[in-house]
Amino acid sequence: MADSGPVARGFPHLDTVHAALTALYRRLSASGIQAFGLSVAPSEVAFDEEEDLHLGAQRIAGALVRHYRLPDARAVVSFREMTHAATVELTAGPEYFIELNNRFRGHRRDIGAALAHEIAHVLLHRLDLSFPGTRDNEILTDTVTAYLGAGWLLLDAFRADALSSQKLGYLTPEEFGYVLALRARHFGEDPAPWFTSPQAYPAYQEGLAMARHEGRRPPLAAAGWADRRRYARDRRQARAGDQLTTAPYRFEGLGPAAVSFACPACFQRIRVPVRGRLRARCSLCGTVHDCET
Repeated sequence: MADSGPVARGFPHLDTVHAALTALYRRLSASGIQAFGLSVAPSEVAFDEEEDLHLGAQRIAGALVRHYRLPDARAVVSFREMTHAATVELTAGPEYFIELNNRFRGHRRDIGAALAHEIAHVLLHRLDLSFPGTRDNEILTDTVTAYLGAGWLLLDAFRADALSSQKLGYLTPEEFGYVLALRARHFGEDPAPWFTSPQAYPAYQEGLAMARHEGRRPPLAAAGWADRRRYARDRRQARAGDQLTTAPYRFEGLGPAAVSFACPACFQRIRVPVRGRLRARCSLCGTVHDCET
């Protein structure tokens, strides 16, 4: 896990986030995702002021191992001087050695966030799921951490004032908020009461707005009037043989006969016929969408 330098903002990594969610659904399946319906509870990762540093870190690591449904894995946590925030040694197991930066000795409330990310690496290692390149693989790990119910800790580790800022992970605060919003929509939970950082909730709201925007794009029936007009224009152009490549949907065949778009839940492409109002079920995540094609 990288330590934060200047905190990037906005949504620069959404393509990789979408690919990560699709890959996660393909590896775990929709029913496997449902096993993570409950997020990590704040009480499980809270650090008591009187608690021993190492015993507390081991307790939190154990709670996260159980959350990720890794019953035979054991996380051994230590602290040392290092450049990065944390690192994990990925071996055949069952013991996995996690090292945390010494600065967490004085910032104990963020230990849960660092461990959530590193133990997600263990989960992905066991699933044999990875992306090429450090950057994309870390974004995959952040996305999985957030979507499977432990990522609110990483967003809550984002804090800023007039002189400094800190963040854990590769996703921006808004992107963490975005993945948490997708999870909240899927599982019907609200992570907002768990945030203790004053900066976490606004970032979550930004992510929530982006997730809602994606859920209102044509050909989804929830699309707004202006987007519907653009969709109708693009459909006419497709009928004339002019395909608009910048739109979030793509017309196919003569007529056109079909339109494809990304599922706003798992981002696998869905292909439906162009024949007015219909309902489409995503073959990967099972989400049913009302469409106006």
